[in-house]
This record gives sequence, C-alpha cells and structure tokens, in this order.
Amino acid sequence: MVLVLSRTYFPEGTNGKLVCDGQFICFTIELPWRANEKCVSCIPEGYYLLRKRYNRKFQWHIEVVAVKNRSSILLHPANNAIRELKGCIAPVTHLSGAGSGLESRLAFTKVKNVVYQALDQSAIVSLIVQS
Repeated sequence: MVLVLSRTYFPEGTNGKLVCDGQFICFTIELPWRANEKCVSCIPEGYYLLRKRYNRKFQWHIEVVAVKNRSSILLHPANNAIRELKGCIAPVTHLSGAGSGLESRLAFTKVKNVVYQALDQSAIVSLIVQS
C-alpha cells in the first residue's frame, strides 16, 4: 500500500494532502522546510516505509522509518506545527492556516486505521512525500 503526501510549503509551516490509491484520506500539517534541521524542519521529500510504534506519550501511532539524519519521525495528532511538532507529520481534518489545522485526533484515527489494517495483513506500507 502506498500513501502519497503532496505538500505546499509556507514560511510558517507546511500543509499537505494525504491520499491512498487516489482516495483522499486527510490533510496534514508539518513544520516549514528548514534544510532538514532536527526539531525545526519537516522531513525531506522522498520514499519512506511506515510501521507501528508505541510510546507512553502518543500510545499507538505510526513511525516514518529511515529518515536521513533524523530519528523518531512520527505521524501523530497535533493542530499547530510550530507549537506541537518537532519534525513529525500531523494528520488534520481541516486546514486552518499554514502549519495549522483542526480535528487532528479524528484525522489521525482515520489514517491509523488504514495503515494498521494493511500492516495487520502483512502488507508493506510506504509513504511518498512530494511537492
């Protein structure tokens, strides 16, 4: 299964649209592009694998695997990239500005269900990030 994240970059943040097999899933928000600097930049465009991950803060969520010069890049709920993200990707139901959105938990649940269902069937789930 392949998810495609198509981005639009702004100085205040990055907005995106996430689709799977041509079907819209949700919007996304991220930090602005700042040359892949840790904790202040979104990740580079490219091809990544996704996997399940658990921690106390986010419970069950999704990890973006093997991001160059980065670690612990996740898909998790957040509504404001600058205040709540350190390089991760947040699904949102509605965009409300550059790097900000609404109803992130609802959108994240939708993404998680799609990804986990595929992973539970032993499918390889990948993410293509593009502009």
